[in-house]
Amino acid sequence: MFRWDVFWQFLFSGFFVQAAWTTLWISVVAQTIGVILGLFLALMRMSRFPVLYWPARAYIWFFRGSPLLVQVLLLWDGLPKLIQDPRFLLPDFACVLVAFSLNEGAYMAEIIRAGITSVDAGQMEAAKALGMRYPLAMRRVILPQAARVIIPPLGNEFNNMLKTTSIASVIGVVELTHVAEVFGSPTFTIFELLIVATLYYLLLTTLWGYFQRWLEQRLDPNRTIKTDLSEQKGWTSRVLGFGGSSRTGGTLVSGH
Repeated sequence: MFRWDVFWQFLFSGFFVQAAWTTLWISVVAQTIGVILGLFLALMRMSRFPVLYWPARAYIWFFRGSPLLVQVLLLWDGLPKLIQDPRFLLPDFACVLVAFSLNEGAYMAEIIRAGITSVDAGQMEAAKALGMRYPLAMRRVILPQAARVIIPPLGNEFNNMLKTTSIASVIGVVELTHVAEVFGSPTFTIFELLIVATLYYLLLTTLWGYFQRWLEQRLDPNRTIKTDLSEQKGWTSRVLGFGGSSRTGGTLVSGH
C-alpha cells in the first residue's frame, strides 16, 4: 500500500529542498565548465594543426564512448590507487563535478562545432577583410550567429544534466536520489520517496524549460519582425486569431 503519510511528510521536507539545491548547483557548475571546455575543444577540433586536432578528437572519442558512471567511478575509486598522498584526493562532490564537466565538455564540443560550421564561411572572410584577427572575428561575428543554433541542444544538455546528477548517489553525494534512498530504506518507503524526488526533478526541468524557451525567443533573428507585426495587428486579431489588419512595408494586409 502506498504510504501517503510518508509522501506528504517529505514532500516539502528541508532534506529534499536542500538536495534539490545540491542537484541544481552541481548541474549549473558542471554545465558551465562543460560549455567553456567544449568551446576550446571545438576550436581545437576544427584546427588544421595535428597537435591540436588529434588530442581534441581523442578526448571526444573517449568521453563520448565510455559511460558517465564509469568515469565517475574511475575518479572516485581509481585516484586513491594512483595517488597515494591523501592531500591530492578529491572529495565525493569534486569527483562528480570533474567527471560531469569533462563528460559534458565532449558533447558540447560537437554541439558548438556544429553551430560554428552552420555559419556561412563568407562571414569569416568578410571579418578578415575588415582587418579582424581570428579570435576577434570568432567572438564578434561567428559565435553570436552560431549561438541560435547552439542554444537549443545546449538547453537539452542542461535538462539532461539535471537528471544525470542522480548518478552521484552511487558514491554518496547527498542529492535527490540519495536522500530518497537514505530515508526510504529504514522504513521500506523508497518508492514513496522516489516519487517525491521525481516531482522535484520535474519541477527543476519544467522551470528550465520555460527559461530555455525565453532564451531561444530572445535569440530568434525574426523576433523583431514578429513583434512589430504583432504590435500592428488589432486586438481582435491578437486575441481571437482573426480580423484586424497590419501594415507591412507600406502595404495593407488583411488579417484572416
